[in-house]
Amino acid sequence: MNKLVTYINRGLAGFTVSLSTFLVFCVIWQVISRYVIGKPSTVTDELARYLFMWVALIGAAYTTGQKRHLAIDLLTMKLTGTRKAINEIVIQLAIALFAFVVLVYGGTKLALKTLALGQVTPALGLEMGYIYFCLPISGALMIFYSIVFAIERIKQLASGSAPYADSQLD
Repeated sequence: MNKLVTYINRGLAGFTVSLSTFLVFCVIWQVISRYVIGKPSTVTDELARYLFMWVALIGAAYTTGQKRHLAIDLLTMKLTGTRKAINEIVIQLAIALFAFVVLVYGGTKLALKTLALGQVTPALGLEMGYIYFCLPISGALMIFYSIVFAIERIKQLASGSAPYADSQLD
């Protein structure tokens, strides 16, 4: 399982860096075309918007996998041992539930409905439904990471070893 997580981490990191690099080039070209040439590029303006969506959501999934996501962990920091592990399992299940309901279920419905309606982007002519598929993809990745982390904690509890004494998350 660790090898799979490592491969997914590397793939997401490379994909996010590639998208971010392309996004930066789009924005630079937009600035040059607007202020130097005097004719703003509508294609790069629109492309930058959609790339930003993908970078943000896929980057959020990658961040979840790195355990660097935004968290209010006042309660978790005060807990130790088994209680801390159980709290973390509950948190991972809540993350997975949210990712499923909002990102996977809601995002898939949005993408499929938009594809069915045939909505296309004005400048690029791409179907918006394909752009919206960043929602269920990022949600599925977040669910994957949440399940992996929950399983790790469950294994630690089942082995009888206290996952943490007074240490924070790894």
